[in-house]
Amino acid sequence: MEVIYILQAKEIKAQLKSLIQGASLVDSDLAKRLDEVNKWIKHLKPGTLTAKKFVMLFLRQLIKDSQIFLIIKSIPKEIERESYYQKMTPTEQYWYKELFPKWLQEKDPKFYIWKQKLMSGKFTQEDREIIQAIANQIKLNQGTVLQRYIVDLSMATDIIVSGSQEKPLCIQLTSLSKKFAKDKVEKWQHTLVFWEIDRGLFLSYNPGKKYFKNELVKTILDNSDNLQKGNYLKCSL
Repeated sequence: MEVIYILQAKEIKAQLKSLIQGASLVDSDLAKRLDEVNKWIKHLKPGTLTAKKFVMLFLRQLIKDSQIFLIIKSIPKEIERESYYQKMTPTEQYWYKELFPKWLQEKDPKFYIWKQKLMSGKFTQEDREIIQAIANQIKLNQGTVLQRYIVDLSMATDIIVSGSQEKPLCIQLTSLSKKFAKDKVEKWQHTLVFWEIDRGLFLSYNPGKKYFKNELVKTILDNSDNLQKGNYLKCSL
């Protein structure tokens, strides 16, 4: 059985500094973003940082993504890079080829806000159990799923899903009633357009409805396969 090593707070700080040095030679956008993150946490003592659960989870994700991104950037030949991508799931390819580079290159209008939210403990991810259950069921249906704090907090996307057609789709889930959802839908679509995400699905659901998770999974996979580019679909179940 593979043992998964989890980076601790001291190691995270050291890894960030090492990655900044490596990225400065390969990708200036990554170096700048990592430096911004490093400045955000450098004043925190390891014990304080460890106590901030979602900050730690975000940092571990970012470090892993940055390591993989640097590997990709260091591959000189395009055919070899494509071979590396082919080892990934369709959702991973979409993240590393498109969304992660965009996040590095563009000024993220929400980054300052959600860094504060993570650090203050105001981010609780109350719907994480339902999202995880949906993700697990999608995988059982031979789909692939990607979750990132960056896409959640910056790109209005709870999960990126790919079905049988291997066409990644950005999904936003909400249990809000219809009368409260309109403003959220408008902000969601505006965010997807800003990040040049060419199609998306906004799903409102009733958690009290029997088998609502099965309906969510079916709707998500159907739209992953069939929703056309340029469409931002709102659906209530």
